[in-house]
Amino acid sequence: MTTTFARHTALFCAGLAAALAGGTALAQYKVVLPDGSVTYTDRPPATSNVRVTPMGRPGSRAPAAAEIGLPLDVRSAVQRHPVTLYTGIECSPCDSGRRLLQQRGVPYTERLVLSEDDAAALERLVGGRTVPSISIGAQPLRGLSETDWSAYLDAAGYPRENKLPRGWQLAEPTPLVQRATPVTPAPRPAAAAPAPAPAPADPPPEQGTIRF
Repeated sequence: MTTTFARHTALFCAGLAAALAGGTALAQYKVVLPDGSVTYTDRPPATSNVRVTPMGRPGSRAPAAAEIGLPLDVRSAVQRHPVTLYTGIECSPCDSGRRLLQQRGVPYTERLVLSEDDAAALERLVGGRTVPSISIGAQPLRGLSETDWSAYLDAAGYPRENKLPRGWQLAEPTPLVQRATPVTPAPRPAAAAPAPAPAPADPPPEQGTIRF
């Protein structure tokens, strides 16, 4: 057991030294294989019969499921400076904001402003009720400015070209303020309809007159 542990420790140290010497990314995951052996890698393996443990800095969070397949530089930017886009319905500038992010390959969460509650929440977050607005990490940006958005995305470490894997999908937009499921009141019993008044009786036909 001691020999095995020492061998794996030596392998890890050698890999770490090689990464530092070559300027490559440091190991991000510890992978325990089915036979109990351990290896370290900068990206999670595709197989499911292994145990993977993230090796982030103290206090860093484990990657979300949607982040697992992202390139390392994109995933690092998402973890440090997540992007949230605030949009409205039938909003041409919102379409332009989405297009900017998608062409650059920036993963983002989209929140819809659909009600007064949403608008008030947006004002608290970005200082106004303008859509589109965006937050990049802790930095809110009110209104669409391609120059400002691009500059902050550069500073946050997002690549300038699209590196998202083929077929990668964004999550569906959701309202900014989560709403409880409305309770539908029970229908009231219908009032009994009044009985129709009897139709007046026809007068007796006149003698010698044919009625149709």
